[in-house]
Amino acid sequence: MEVEVKLRLPDAVAHRHVTTLLSPFHVATHRQENHFFDGSSGELSSRRATLRLRFSDTDPRCVVTLKAKAVIVDGVSRVEEDEEPLDSSIGRDCVAEPEKILSSAAESRVLRRAKEEFGALGFVGLGGFGNVREVYEWKGLKLEVDETDFGFGTQYEIECESSDPEEAKKLIEEFLKDNGIDYSYSVTSKFAIFRSGNLPGYPRQ
Repeated sequence: MEVEVKLRLPDAVAHRHVTTLLSPFHVATHRQENHFFDGSSGELSSRRATLRLRFSDTDPRCVVTLKAKAVIVDGVSRVEEDEEPLDSSIGRDCVAEPEKILSSAAESRVLRRAKEEFGALGFVGLGGFGNVREVYEWKGLKLEVDETDFGFGTQYEIECESSDPEEAKKLIEEFLKDNGIDYSYSVTSKFAIFRSGNLPGYPRQ
């Protein structure tokens, strides 16, 4: 189970304010490509699951991830997650020809799960989006500040995986409030936003 705090920032100005304040704690920048897949008959989506291949400019491999039963409540996301690294050449082949996921299942436990546990007889590509992730080590937390380009709009978000999400959320919210930065609780996943084709409206106070 992956548990993350997810706080949405309203715009590029707020994003720049956050990254400027956190710059002394910066440890990495990742430029990511995210590609999503479903069974050819909707076998994954019908059971609230998604299959993702992620490529990053900082890693020669890609990461294959199977997520299921995502729930976000009051800015805290909980999702069943299974992931592992995969040779990037295999990943690129699967992006170009999603049906190759079936033959690549022998190379990946996660792809094999997607095939066997969900009974997928084939796979289709759903498309994807790009993300720039700035990573910070701050007050014992690993903060990931995302700038996600969906093609139809850009969203800004702070994520923080934690075994104590309420305490992590409290610290991040105090930081934002103390610096006059507007924010809201994220209410849906990036994948759900991508599939909807629209950015959710930002709640104004």
